[in-house]
Amino acid sequence: MSLKNYGVLKGKPVDSMMGRGQNSHYQVLIKDDEEGIQYRIAINIKSQSYPSEVLYFVGEDFHSEDITKLPDLEFGFTPIKNNNPDIGLDYIRGNLFDPGKMIPLPADVEGPDNDLNEKIQYYIKQAIDKKAIIYAFGERWGPEQNKPDKYFGFLPGNGIHDIHMNQGNVGRWKNDNGIWQDGGILIHFEQEKRWVAIFLAFQSQSWCTDEKGNAIKTVEECNHKNVNNQ
Repeated sequence: MSLKNYGVLKGKPVDSMMGRGQNSHYQVLIKDDEEGIQYRIAINIKSQSYPSEVLYFVGEDFHSEDITKLPDLEFGFTPIKNNNPDIGLDYIRGNLFDPGKMIPLPADVEGPDNDLNEKIQYYIKQAIDKKAIIYAFGERWGPEQNKPDKYFGFLPGNGIHDIHMNQGNVGRWKNDNGIWQDGGILIHFEQEKRWVAIFLAFQSQSWCTDEKGNAIKTVEECNHKNVNNQ
């Protein structure tokens, strides 16, 4: 199995909402500049599996051959079908970053700049202020006719989630496994000619996967910090 509607959402962020309490997602309101359609990006800041802290990595000045194709995409959601590696993300096969540099962060704790809420907020606020373009990779939901968005209230409800690694899952999330369908956020600061990349994964996911994205080793046997040294 794999995600049913994987793709990339392109748009400009106009508002955001930090995750609190039972809301284990950081929410971003995105606008399609060409069609005026609104979307919500739901970014996990807490895992439902133990341990709850999400693995986080940010590339402050991200470079990849793949991103040269993104500016040519139309605004809105672009489906990525048949595990298309030309656009899709794969944390293990895509050589996007060093997994060993990912660190676990709590969702929301007291103190400045020490949790995932605040880390994501830092970059999203910059993106809003500088009118940057966001590319969010994950699974689409909606449009939900006659159902307003539960956080920002726009109609119809519409957005993208699973903004994290989508392979190496076990248990009830195993059906989401696949290759070249990982989630993530890329922010293009056009005036600065700079890209920022945010990648997230759960500590319960294995970094040793087969060609269907299923775990072939346990998390303990395949630590993300040495996945490049297999």
